[in-house]
Amino acid sequence: MAPKNSKSDHQDPEYKARSVALKLLARREHSRQELRLKLMQRKLTPDVIDPVLDDYEQEGWLDDDRFADVYARQRMDLYYGPLRIESELQQRGVFQRPTCMQEVSDQQWAERATEARRRRFGLSTSALEWSDKVRQARFLAQRGFTGEQAERALDARDGLPE
Repeated sequence: MAPKNSKSDHQDPEYKARSVALKLLARREHSRQELRLKLMQRKLTPDVIDPVLDDYEQEGWLDDDRFADVYARQRMDLYYGPLRIESELQQRGVFQRPTCMQEVSDQQWAERATEARRRRFGLSTSALEWSDKVRQARFLAQRGFTGEQAERALDARDGLPE
């Protein structure tokens, strides 16, 4: 009987797919699409990759909902807005809105936009000049906040409630 870790195992495409996928998942959560792409970059074929990913989903090791929730929370902690987070998730193959984002009200998103603005530019006690308002609005839009959320953040003043 040959030992289980023989060299032929390491050349087996299914073994390689399982091994690489498990190593990647041990580092951080991945969406199915991300993991599939990384395995394809390692010259593995879809007929080898897909059954492995199916097995890992059944085992609970690969879960797009869990990935979306973890990813969204990390981006929210970095003061990104809902539009940017949803766009980034869609690029990673996740098209449903994570639960943690559904629980955040529009008022809370506006507060996050205000905090992002405060961290980047500070808040003043007086109204912004037009050029500053445009620059800060562009920043908030790039961070993924809606126009309404950005407008509320731009109206916030130091020492005044939003």
